[in-house]
Amino acid sequence: MVRTKLDNRIRILIENGVAKGHRSMFVIVGDKARDQVVILHHILSKATVAARPSVLWCYKKELGFSSHRKKRMKELKKKIRSGHMDVKDDPFELFISSTHIRYCYYSETHKILGNTFGMLVLQDFEAITPNLLARTIETVEGGGIVAILLKTVSSLKQLYAMTMDVHSRYRTESHAEIVARFNERFILSLASCRDCAVVDDRLNVLPLSSHVAKIEAVPANIKNESSAKQEELNALKMSLADTKPIGPLVAKCKTACQAKALLRLLDVITEKSLQATCSITAARGRGKSAALGLAIAGAIGFSYTNIFVTSPAPDNLKTLFEFVVKGLETMGMEEHTDFELLQSTNPEFGKALVRINVFRDHRQVVQYIDPRDWAKLSQAELVVIDEAAAIPLPVIKQLISGAYLVFLASTINGYEGTGRSLSLKLLQQLREQAAGIVSNDKGGPALAGFKGRTLHEISLEESIRYKPGDQIEAWLNRVLCLDATSSHRFASGMPPPKECQLLYVNRDTLFSFHKASEVFLHSLMSIYVAAHYKNSPNDLQMLSDAPAHHLFVLMGP
Repeated sequence: MVRTKLDNRIRILIENGVAKGHRSMFVIVGDKARDQVVILHHILSKATVAARPSVLWCYKKELGFSSHRKKRMKELKKKIRSGHMDVKDDPFELFISSTHIRYCYYSETHKILGNTFGMLVLQDFEAITPNLLARTIETVEGGGIVAILLKTVSSLKQLYAMTMDVHSRYRTESHAEIVARFNERFILSLASCRDCAVVDDRLNVLPLSSHVAKIEAVPANIKNESSAKQEELNALKMSLADTKPIGPLVAKCKTACQAKALLRLLDVITEKSLQATCSITAARGRGKSAALGLAIAGAIGFSYTNIFVTSPAPDNLKTLFEFVVKGLETMGMEEHTDFELLQSTNPEFGKALVRINVFRDHRQVVQYIDPRDWAKLSQAELVVIDEAAAIPLPVIKQLISGAYLVFLASTINGYEGTGRSLSLKLLQQLREQAAGIVSNDKGGPALAGFKGRTLHEISLEESIRYKPGDQIEAWLNRVLCLDATSSHRFASGMPPPKECQLLYVNRDTLFSFHKASEVFLHSLMSIYVAAHYKNSPNDLQMLSDAPAHHLFVLMGP
């Protein structure tokens, strides 16, 4: 085996990521790209003080190697014992056998939501969609690596013409030809990501952008800055350690931001005001559901009897219920002795947890209900609405119109409903009515249940998995337009339609990743997101590649 010197920039990029708590990304081009994953993982293992990083390996259908870990390990030990194999012969074999790897089909990536991995490998580029990118990259922790494997191409421009699996859905009888504009924009965007390096299958860095030419190690003082937030969190936990049940619940929080949000929710719970609404808005992976779960456990501790939880589907509440249980256990309760968990018998919900019965002091219930069953909330004391962005606005208005405390959580950018209709329309109306300007959309009297409701707004900024300023998050938000959430409001009204011009948009120019076209694309996506309550990043690929789709814009005079 010939030993070659590794480009030092690769090691520095990974070590910088570990030091800053940010992720780094490698696009590996070539037939032997798979073998280089071993080397990247080895550098990461040496740079990380913690245990050997776990790996999430996503693929379409064929892995290209056996994933039976125990069987491989057995065969490997047998070969070593018999002297037929030197450990240095096949590093990939050893890597597969000795590393905790979770293999996942692209079609099943919804199952890995909420998990955390040290490294992500995405093979079979043709099967990748914007939704899959957002879903999988979000699971990588700070300091981790995202590796995208590409087959050999003579130039990256070949990728522009690559036929993606999703294209078969876009073809119609009259529109058979597809232009892969999304791929072109995706590849061009890699050059704008400072923590991304494109390498070949021998780990030679390809000169795709100017910032790759010189990668320098971060100074030691930067490493200490991130610990200030951690110290703030530790101080908060220490100050509340003897306050029960609040102290043990806050001890479960991962960031100072999440701990403060939980304290705010618990404050509202202790006030026992049945005319209050708490709104939590945050991007994906900020720990909203966990904070809500711990707050529900706190409500049980403060003797709330009937708590209802709603969401578009019970599967969305997996994390929330998990943290309700953790919260109850933290407060000294035991399953079967003090509370019981009931799973759904509906085959559509796949045995999801739908009810927790608590019977320690008196009977208390945490129950899932379908959003459309709002009429059943007459006995409720606390109603928790998770992923409110994906529930139609009229239904949300009915859910929050009763005499009970309401917690409303929504993802403001992310892949499962960006919820601008929620924050733009509903929260604005709640703000006005809390301030005493009581009117509905049509200028008439407001909904009876809204009148006199107080509004508490909470937002979560810090990510649970990685530190603020993560370049991969910024790149992903840019390329998938996840941050296209603020459409401009017209202070002076809009011009009449007859004075406007209807213009046809050239999609080749729109998706060219030019600065001016990016500004236009983001403003276009922000209108699209604000106009509809459930959006998906896949809509962006359909907009760019589907031949039967055309874009027209109405421009003012």
